[in-house]
Amino acid sequence: MRNRVLKFIFGGMAVVLILFWFFSGTESESNPEIVVKPERGLFEVTVTATGELQAKNSIQIYGPQNARIARIWQMKISKLVPEGTVVDSGDFVAELDKSEITNNIKDVQMDIQKAESRYTQTHLDTALTLSQARDELINLEYRVEEMKLKKEQSAFEAPSVQRQAEIDYEKAVRAYEQAKRNYQTKVEQAKAKMKEVEADLNQYKQRYAIYEQVLEQFTIDAPADGMVIYDKEYNGKKKIVGTTISAWDPVVATLPDLSVMESLTYISEVDIQKIQLGQPVEIGLDADPDQHLTGEVTDIANIGEQRPNSDSKVFEVKIIINESDSSLRPAMTTSNRIIVDTMSNALQLPLECFHTKDSLTFVYKKQGGSVIKQEVELGLINENKAVVLRGLRDEDRVYLSIPADVPDTPIARLPETTITS
Repeated sequence: MRNRVLKFIFGGMAVVLILFWFFSGTESESNPEIVVKPERGLFEVTVTATGELQAKNSIQIYGPQNARIARIWQMKISKLVPEGTVVDSGDFVAELDKSEITNNIKDVQMDIQKAESRYTQTHLDTALTLSQARDELINLEYRVEEMKLKKEQSAFEAPSVQRQAEIDYEKAVRAYEQAKRNYQTKVEQAKAKMKEVEADLNQYKQRYAIYEQVLEQFTIDAPADGMVIYDKEYNGKKKIVGTTISAWDPVVATLPDLSVMESLTYISEVDIQKIQLGQPVEIGLDADPDQHLTGEVTDIANIGEQRPNSDSKVFEVKIIINESDSSLRPAMTTSNRIIVDTMSNALQLPLECFHTKDSLTFVYKKQGGSVIKQEVELGLINENKAVVLRGLRDEDRVYLSIPADVPDTPIARLPETTITS
């Protein structure tokens, strides 16, 4: 009997404890009322963006720079040393596909052969033509002398015979003079024909020399010592074997100066107005999370651009790295924390504490056993907190969310400030 009574008592107590835990737990979960205390200290407004390391100064490695003169518009990379290869001046870097320019060289060689043949043929033709003209000129000169003798011999003949001899002599003289003029014209014509075929021949020879010069540039060597970094196309992809380069932009790779590095990043059009030259930057490396660098904003693009995989416009921003470290390499990913503004000894609260109504900003402040709506004046705001300029003190307590069962009381307004001139 006694054991039954004890079991009944303990069982009842257990039921009471369970019910108490259930109802108290339900109430606390449905009405979480977290009270926070304003913090005082350094407040920073920052803009964070991912960037990529690159050398501030670099030497570009070009393919053929006069390819357009050789009528080569596109060139495909057929060989390329691995990115990151350290080369000395004159070392092999890349080679371009030579098939197109080789075909052009074969074509111009055929043109040269044809032009040389035309040159030789024209030279022979003009030499033969002028030789015949000179022979004709000599014969006409003899004819003049012959007619002159007949004219002199007719001095004792009848007047009609004398007149006929004079006419024959004048005809011979005119024919001889006309032949001399024709000969000069033929000489000029021969010179013109020779110049024409010679000009064609020289043009083909010059084109051949250009092709030979450009062909040598299809094998690309390093212009200086350094580390080879692939150049990027317009879409941001790096140039590799199989990539086609343009005659207008024949850059294949670069040799960066690793002593001075910078981070290239892109800031959204929403935040770009906050960025100014000279702002300090805290920089982290994805490759080495324990390494922390500092920098400074040195360049801000004036015009936005549409980057791949981005729905909004972004602006290019360059950040110079203050430290010089041999472990820094181009294309390393960086996290850039640009410090836009700071305020020392600032009273600050989480953004969840603030509420708005009719253009007024207020908080739920705990005052004794009650809750009041207190208007506040805010200063700087970042992604997590805001600075309270007026309306709260260090010892105040503020609800992180709207407390339960708060009557709809008026907002306790701040006193108006007087502006003196």
